[in-house]
Amino acid sequence: MRRELPAGLPPAPAAVVLDDGTAAVGRYQGRVDRIDWSGLHEARRHSGPWRWAHHKRWQYVGIASPELFIGVAVVDLGWCITAFAYVFHRLRQRIVTDWSQDGLPWLSGRVTDAPVDGVDTAFRGPGAAITLRHQAGDTLALRVRAANLNLRADLDLASTPPMLLAVGPVAGGLMHATQKSTAIAVRGEAEVDGLRWDLGAAHACLDSSNGLLARDTAWRWASAHRPGLGFNLQQGYFGDMENVLWLDGEPIALGAADFQFDAQQPLAPWTVRTACGLLDLRFEPQGARCADRNLGVAASRYIQPVGVFSGEVRRARQGPGLRVDGLLGVTEDHRSVW
Repeated sequence: MRRELPAGLPPAPAAVVLDDGTAAVGRYQGRVDRIDWSGLHEARRHSGPWRWAHHKRWQYVGIASPELFIGVAVVDLGWCITAFAYVFHRLRQRIVTDWSQDGLPWLSGRVTDAPVDGVDTAFRGPGAAITLRHQAGDTLALRVRAANLNLRADLDLASTPPMLLAVGPVAGGLMHATQKSTAIAVRGEAEVDGLRWDLGAAHACLDSSNGLLARDTAWRWASAHRPGLGFNLQQGYFGDMENVLWLDGEPIALGAADFQFDAQQPLAPWTVRTACGLLDLRFEPQGARCADRNLGVAASRYIQPVGVFSGEVRRARQGPGLRVDGLLGVTEDHRSVW
């Protein structure tokens, strides 16, 4: 989807791999049609089985409303496909549904190389189904039926600010690319145990990622969005490549992120700062989704607290600060051996 872009980050390239077989390394604004590594010269030096084992794709949608925070993901690990959906009730300050399931690639679902335009992600398992599809009118249709949750959400991409496209190398792997959005207007509803919530006041964020990653991959992550203000931060395998602040629709590149928290007490306050001085926030968790799995050949340790950010952000280091209060979002501490 091409549109007039604000000043700042350069426009997204047509492809993540250039005609000479090298990656289009950088941070951009806008969308790319596909994340396809088949033409990457560096990848061709590795065997087909190596590329298959190291190729990871995922689609994540976070939806923040006055009453709920909803997280939904489908992850293609190559040898396995996994999905989860959870709902955090803000007033009760607890998870009211938490579902996950594993399956076989293509038999149980798929995450395609189209990150946004033309996206067709799906998962199906016993008693559960998730679909995320790009539809006419530049809308993403998210449908979830799992455990006690029924979710119907239409995400209006046509009115959202430019997305971030980040492309870069990763230690222990080869290359990674991700599309990240700030606040996307939502229409729809969520139902849990027969109770329904209208999502007309909600906003969503999208994380569409695709890379040839290391077997042992770890990261910390923070994401929070509302109209006119949002950010995405990562500390770990991708360096500062996906660190960005959106102010009034303009994506602004951020420096390296620093996460300070007590891993033994992850529901205690966190601090999140960037080396560039443009973001300095305190995070107050209200609850968390966590999972600790060890399948022998693979393992994952994961906690995603939900809460609110407060502090200050700024457009330029010497510029005036913008106060942030009560910005709903998540942090994450995650390590995967996959």
